[in-house]
Amino acid sequence: MPALPLRPSWLLPLLLLLAGSATAATPPQPFDARYHLQVAGWPDADIQHQLQRTGIGWQSEMSTKLPGISGHEMGRFRLDEDGQVHSLYYASGYSLLGIQRSYRLERDALQTWPDRQSALFSLSRQAIDGDCTSECRVHYLDHRGREERVDYRVTGREMLELPAGRFEALRVEVTEPGEPDRRLVFDFLPRMPGLLLSMGYYRDGERRSHLTLTHLNAP
Repeated sequence: MPALPLRPSWLLPLLLLLAGSATAATPPQPFDARYHLQVAGWPDADIQHQLQRTGIGWQSEMSTKLPGISGHEMGRFRLDEDGQVHSLYYASGYSLLGIQRSYRLERDALQTWPDRQSALFSLSRQAIDGDCTSECRVHYLDHRGREERVDYRVTGREMLELPAGRFEALRVEVTEPGEPDRRLVFDFLPRMPGLLLSMGYYRDGERRSHLTLTHLNAP
């Protein structure tokens, strides 16, 4: 997993990085999605992404597997009566050529800032519902429980033709403070918080990675 949000280090760079507390009312919807990820210097990967109900809230999970390489990340959260997101539990792990690592964050560690999976849902909903109309800063905990910060701004809407179909996307640009030459561009589906339509990572004006939605199953 990435040690910093805009500094990819292995197979699942840049995906699981954002957090914040949403105040908007767009309800979550369960989905099962698949993405195709292309990263310079790495083999292409297919990523599974699910958002599903649990007994007390919701669970967002991503996973991928290649020969000799696998990774997963999961976050559980609940919504209060005002629609605020509260992280409950986080777990992630990877196996890279026989080297294995695993990480966990319990509820006590998530009291101040959310984990990355809960955050992906939260940030997308903030952007969808217009909670922030200019450049905004959000905080989150990385996989080791360290606080990180990023800035984001909504840049508009456009139609995307993807392997999974044709969608109207809400585009959001994300940068790390002090790193203007690095940026992420997310395309979210306005009616389905947490779902990525596409994602691009740019450095020094060049796109270094690209993620595309290839399959979507939603009730």
